[in-house]
Amino acid sequence: MSKVYDYLDERLSISELKKFAGKKTVPLHKYSFWYYWGGISLLCFLIQLVTGILLIIYYKPGPDAYNSVRSLTYDVDFGWLIRSAHSWSATIFLVSVFVHMFSVYFMKAYRKPREFGWWSGMALLILGLLFGFSGYLLPMDQLSFVATKVGLAIPENIPLVGHTIANLMRGGLEVSEITVQRFFAWHAVVLPLLYLPLLMFHLFLVQKHGNAIPPSEEDVPMEKRKSIPFFPNFILKDLAMWLVTLNAIALVASLFPPDLGKVTDPLGPAPAGVHPEWYFMSSFETLKLIGKVIPGMLGEAAGITIFTLGLVLWCLVPFFDTSSPKGRNGRYATYFGIFCLGVLLVTTLLGYVAG
Repeated sequence: MSKVYDYLDERLSISELKKFAGKKTVPLHKYSFWYYWGGISLLCFLIQLVTGILLIIYYKPGPDAYNSVRSLTYDVDFGWLIRSAHSWSATIFLVSVFVHMFSVYFMKAYRKPREFGWWSGMALLILGLLFGFSGYLLPMDQLSFVATKVGLAIPENIPLVGHTIANLMRGGLEVSEITVQRFFAWHAVVLPLLYLPLLMFHLFLVQKHGNAIPPSEEDVPMEKRKSIPFFPNFILKDLAMWLVTLNAIALVASLFPPDLGKVTDPLGPAPAGVHPEWYFMSSFETLKLIGKVIPGMLGEAAGITIFTLGLVLWCLVPFFDTSSPKGRNGRYATYFGIFCLGVLLVTTLLGYVAG
């Protein structure tokens, strides 16, 4: 074993990696729990990657999309479990990414020198939402068909370029088999090719700059700050959280597998209570509320403009909040974060209550 280690170390510099890991520490304080959510989202993405590859073996985009999913669900051994694990890990992935984003925001971990970590994280969130949207149509049952039609109606209202964008995504004027093929290409090829290198860049920045401490801890003298070694202490705790998450996914995937609705009928009625997935419910409900105040195309354009402006401000917060922990801009940024979190939660709940 010693000779094998020396052989690998000479070529891969394993000892340098061990030396780096041995020096790296993670801050220890009452908010340390929030550090684990980035790792949870990474685990969920890896589960989706593995289960997605297994699903591709049986999935047939195009005219046979529905039948291939039906066969996978009911005929292939444990196919239903792989599909369920893929679906539930996607849900938990987006939950963990949102929690991670807000914890990074309120810990002010977007400040110098971590601006690119914030921006790359936001890009990963947007790509994650596109993963969810493109994957939702692939079963091509009536519910996913109608929900995708509703979802594609939103970018269609963008002034000047809306119709072009929607038609390019659909592959025509209506959601069809061509749309399924395009969404599959995005979901299984284009988005992974964009996501994986960006994820590597994001993880590199996390390792380079380390974990940020919250503003409440910045007044504590350096000699009184607590920390734990990254390896093996934090890694073992992170792996324990992975084990808890893996068990949770296995449990819900086994007990609550996703349904497969009726085959798509373009002329059939929409299923009762159709609505977007939860991660789009806030934007969907906000557009409905704005539409009640400003009806018609003008209201939809105003809603999209407000969302776009809010997203831009959210991404540019590192340029605004460059102050000390007790600075005025820092407080304003915190108020803005609380406002955005409140709007997200309230409109999401309102969307489900209103039906």
